[in-house]
Amino acid sequence: MSHPATFAQLDPPSRLLMGAGPTNVHPRILRAMSYDVIGQMDPEMTAYMDEVMALYREVFRTKNHWTLLVNGSARSAIEAALVSLVSPDMKVVIPRFGRFGLLLTEIVHRCGGIPCTVDVEWGQVVDPAAIEAAIIEHKPGLVACVHGDTSTTTAQPLEEIGRLCRKHDVLFYVDATATLGGMTFETDAWNIDVATAGLQKCLNGPPGSAPITLSERAVAAILKRRHDEAGIATGQPQGDGPVIQSNYFDLAMLMNYWSPARMNHHTEATSMLYAARETARLVVEEGVEARVARHVRAGRAMVAGLRAMGLKVYGDDATRMSNVTGVWVPEGVDNARIRQLMRDDFGIEIVSSFGPLTGKIWRIGAMGINARKDKVLLTLAAFDSVLAAEGVKLNRGAGVDAARAAWDAA
Repeated sequence: MSHPATFAQLDPPSRLLMGAGPTNVHPRILRAMSYDVIGQMDPEMTAYMDEVMALYREVFRTKNHWTLLVNGSARSAIEAALVSLVSPDMKVVIPRFGRFGLLLTEIVHRCGGIPCTVDVEWGQVVDPAAIEAAIIEHKPGLVACVHGDTSTTTAQPLEEIGRLCRKHDVLFYVDATATLGGMTFETDAWNIDVATAGLQKCLNGPPGSAPITLSERAVAAILKRRHDEAGIATGQPQGDGPVIQSNYFDLAMLMNYWSPARMNHHTEATSMLYAARETARLVVEEGVEARVARHVRAGRAMVAGLRAMGLKVYGDDATRMSNVTGVWVPEGVDNARIRQLMRDDFGIEIVSSFGPLTGKIWRIGAMGINARKDKVLLTLAAFDSVLAAEGVKLNRGAGVDAARAAWDAA
């Protein structure tokens, strides 16, 4: 290996990121990240924090005051939500239909909670009646659910689950990492108490900051566990519940930090806050509904193109995510080789999946600035060329034609 002194300046390759995330970052967001760092208690900085809160209320479709950022990738907000909501021995009902339901189970277990899972085969969705039965049986404190699981390209309908959680007075947490900004997501209308996301998928930003929104019901539960660290405590009343088992991801202290009191908790990731702010500005400028409609159009065009080529699309049309499409690998075709050729010959990234779907499907995304007609057509044309060169029998050119027609008709 070369001596570190000889390492060259960074010059990463240019890729068209058409996988399951991250996606290419909008130039305006990249510019925002280049602005000068200012102090975390500078009035300009705290004003930006307040603006971020207002912007993400629009993105999440909520009136929740406590709508803020957790520093870290999307998983940081998932951990913050669960470690702050799940107390030791609390039962948590978790619908599971892919990799990320398994992740929620893992985190709940690490928080000392008791996961009560409702499982279906990967690629299906969970019947709300089964979730209600689990609520009645286990009497949980929380239902935790993924909205769109990119491992299966499947989206779980949420509205009825939210209604059931209110009926049984159970908190409802949703991981919207892969869907916020690309699929309809109604925090308030669907009775969601806590929702989290990341910037790197439909929101079109870089990984590293994670938006979260908290209902008043969730805030009340979290504040029962309030425990300010000694070095910043000001004598405010503390909670009488079990202490949250993380300092960094303690939402009670993070709320203090994002409040007018500005009780210092950590050094805010300034450049990532700039990125998150510009990310939300782009969503609000375009309009949440218009942005969702664009992602839906891109997904429909992608599915139409793949089918016209003669390939088999994975999953159910009724519950497929609009921003990530799975396609079965034809028999005898090397999944990894096709992905390498797409990357090496065309500079386009597509990906495989996990668990029982490892190597069996490709996942092709169209998110953010890549949820556009030209990006979908370029990807399908490259895919056509690579597959044909590897001996796959296709309807050559039909994919691009079908996608063009589907886009214009959508």
